[in-house]
Amino acid sequence: MNREPIFERMVVIGVGLIGGSLAQACRGGVARRVVGLDTDRTHLKQAVSFGLLDEVGELPAGVEGADLVVVAVPVGAVAELVRAIAPYLAPGCIVTDVGSVKGDLVVEVEKEIPPGRVYVAGHPIAGTERSGPEAASPHLFQGSLCVLTPTSRTPEEALKRVIRLWEAMGSQVVLMDPFRHDQVFALVSHLPHLVAYALIGTILNAADGGEEILMFSAGGLRDFTRIAASHPLMWRDILIRNRGEVLGSIARFREVLGQIEEMIRTEDAGRLIQEFQRAKEVREELR
Repeated sequence: MNREPIFERMVVIGVGLIGGSLAQACRGGVARRVVGLDTDRTHLKQAVSFGLLDEVGELPAGVEGADLVVVAVPVGAVAELVRAIAPYLAPGCIVTDVGSVKGDLVVEVEKEIPPGRVYVAGHPIAGTERSGPEAASPHLFQGSLCVLTPTSRTPEEALKRVIRLWEAMGSQVVLMDPFRHDQVFALVSHLPHLVAYALIGTILNAADGGEEILMFSAGGLRDFTRIAASHPLMWRDILIRNRGEVLGSIARFREVLGQIEEMIRTEDAGRLIQEFQRAKEVREELR
């Protein structure tokens, strides 16, 4: 027996990897009708050809009649976009997002939501270094975590519906304070990305020719820097938007790197083994 859809008309703004994957996974089940909006017309054409959407629309009026609007654009554009679509949101409409920065952004977006409409901030912990509709997969979120960051202004019923949405995607939902979210992800996500970018930059800046050095890269470098292939615009916005917590994570990283540097300088083999063993044990638990 087919279940009743959670949403009647779902609008996804931004049909790249995350938005396109969510749209495709929701078609014909979670949502009765899935509409895609995007400023990139090529992305919209690709999303339709790949079967990610039921129809496409125009911004900002394309959100009219939706009971769910998913904002899947770079975090630097979220608040402005919500401000633009706000006059067109239907009474009772839920607006959610998929951005990896919350904190002050949640406060800003809540101010843009008209009375009788709701914002439930979200962050699915899924993705790859690939981007665009061609990278979308309806299975992207299966077995992953999805963090929702409700506030005192989040109605319980709207939160429950968004939880049902992500559980239908195969995700485990975790509730977290928006500012705590940014502290956590500055360390476990934002810092690793900037370190990967910095490592590639270090090699390219090498005095004897970084391009030539990269010819000799083995699996370790490729594995470590895989995420440096992520979308530059998206990561520019994330790092700037969460700059306070990101700068704090850089300071912590610099401190630990300095300690390891001192161990090497003083040939403190015992402490190096201890540091590496501790890291090895933690990494093995992440498998």
